[in-house]
Amino acid sequence: MYGKLRAALWTEALKARRARMPLLTLAGFSLAPLMSGLFMKILLDPTWAARFGALTTKAQFSAARGDWPTYLGLLTQAVAVGGAIIFSLIVIWLFGREYSDRTAKDLLALPTPREALVTAKLLIATLWCAVLAVWVYLFGLGLGALIGLPGWTQDVWLHATAVYAATAGLTIMLALPLAWAASAGRGYLPAIGVTILLFFFSQVLSVLGLGPYFPWATPGLLSGAAGPQAQNLGVGSYLLVLAAVAVGIAGVITWWRSADQT
Repeated sequence: MYGKLRAALWTEALKARRARMPLLTLAGFSLAPLMSGLFMKILLDPTWAARFGALTTKAQFSAARGDWPTYLGLLTQAVAVGGAIIFSLIVIWLFGREYSDRTAKDLLALPTPREALVTAKLLIATLWCAVLAVWVYLFGLGLGALIGLPGWTQDVWLHATAVYAATAGLTIMLALPLAWAASAGRGYLPAIGVTILLFFFSQVLSVLGLGPYFPWATPGLLSGAAGPQAQNLGVGSYLLVLAAVAVGIAGVITWWRSADQT
């Protein structure tokens, strides 16, 4: 089983490396620290920022301050909101492309165990998303230092890093069940539709105060996107996340086991 999994991992990594998707996701996600850095620069230097018009006005009238705690909070919110989209698209692409490229039937005919195929795709997706999350954070730190943001302390950095890592981890985990939607839907579009619905319900339920009971709202709440008070999540919220991810992974593995019978 280990040898089959290693071969499947090598194949999936090769397929991803030869595609444009990794560069596209890297470029798209890099906009998060760039926009956050621009927002901080506007707050620090209103005279320089006068050229940006409405964006400058919005920044100046916000409650945000141009310092490290605010900036790191923006990066965390970006990985919660932007990551929910980017990470989901990565998972959907890895599974949905087998149907758009008409290679799903070839995978099913291979002697490689189907559990190994699914596991390889999920591991590649997890690693891919984790690399993007680390890149955004490191890129953001570099931009913050370049801008010269005030308010840096070791305590601020440690706390912000812990919250960022937890938010990124939860966001990555909650993207994995989209593999089931892409597989059962036999392509990209059904899974993208599910992603939109999950994002919609996350926003609506968070506004209604029911976000802690909806797993896909948890990263946004933890990041502070719904306000600092929303970070006080209970253990039950995290257990719901684990349950949702476990059901999603079990679902996609079960589906692939019987894919040629549906």
